[in-house]
Amino acid sequence: MGTMTTVVVDDEGVLPQALAIVQAEIAEIDRVCSRFRVDSELSRLNDSGEGEAVVLSALLEDAIAAALAAARMTGGLVDPTVGRALHDIGYTVTFSDVPSDGPALRLTVRPVAGWQAVDYDPLAHTVSIPADVSLDLGASGKAWAADRAASAVAEGLGISVAVDCGGDIAVRGPLHPGGWPVRVGQRIGGDDWQDVVVFDGGLATSGTEARRWRRGGVDIHHIIDPATGLPARTPWSMVSVAAASCLEANAAATAAIILGDAAPGWLEDLRLPARLVDKDGWVRFAGGWRETC
Repeated sequence: MGTMTTVVVDDEGVLPQALAIVQAEIAEIDRVCSRFRVDSELSRLNDSGEGEAVVLSALLEDAIAAALAAARMTGGLVDPTVGRALHDIGYTVTFSDVPSDGPALRLTVRPVAGWQAVDYDPLAHTVSIPADVSLDLGASGKAWAADRAASAVAEGLGISVAVDCGGDIAVRGPLHPGGWPVRVGQRIGGDDWQDVVVFDGGLATSGTEARRWRRGGVDIHHIIDPATGLPARTPWSMVSVAAASCLEANAAATAAIILGDAAPGWLEDLRLPARLVDKDGWVRFAGGWRETC
């Protein structure tokens, strides 16, 4: 999945089994759902003909359903139809393989097709997309993977577990005494942080600092604004949100990046605890976030 995954359990005796469960989940998700693998089921779906209903595996169906749920929750701010926009800005391979610098790009403001262009039939287990649409599940994928992996460990081993997929953390199982401590950074590589505690659900951080590159002297990041089809213009360098699931937390955090100045009020309306860091390092809280999530 192009990211680091961390597994923490409350019984070190079962850590090897927990790791094996998580590794198997992540490997299968990457095999089926990666936009960067030409042999993945997602890539085959993106190459299918216009309007053709494609029968999905259970795993890809779950991934697409999660992506559409994130889109619905955020009013389309987090949208899985951004695949072509990501291709246009040069995000065509796993991030570690994206050149850090390069010549200027000629980009055009062009809204993405929108999540409602995805015709998903949960009864038939099929999906069809227009010929000019390419799905990308990255915006929801890590958080959804963390939820799935944590649930698999908790249900399989009957223990409390926290799974962190690239900053998206899912907590499952019996209540861990005192909760799970998490250190939320001020900026990538910085030495300022806040220590919080997560008891259940998920905590996710989205930002524009970790996955960015330069083209023609211009900084580019990976969070696409569906309204323009371009990297979102935002005052926030990172947003952290706590929610009932990691998927919900990540969807809200990513939407907040795209919303910009309107994000704190939107998060307040959703009553989601959030911590927003602007590009100068100033922190703003919303939705009841203080010292403990």
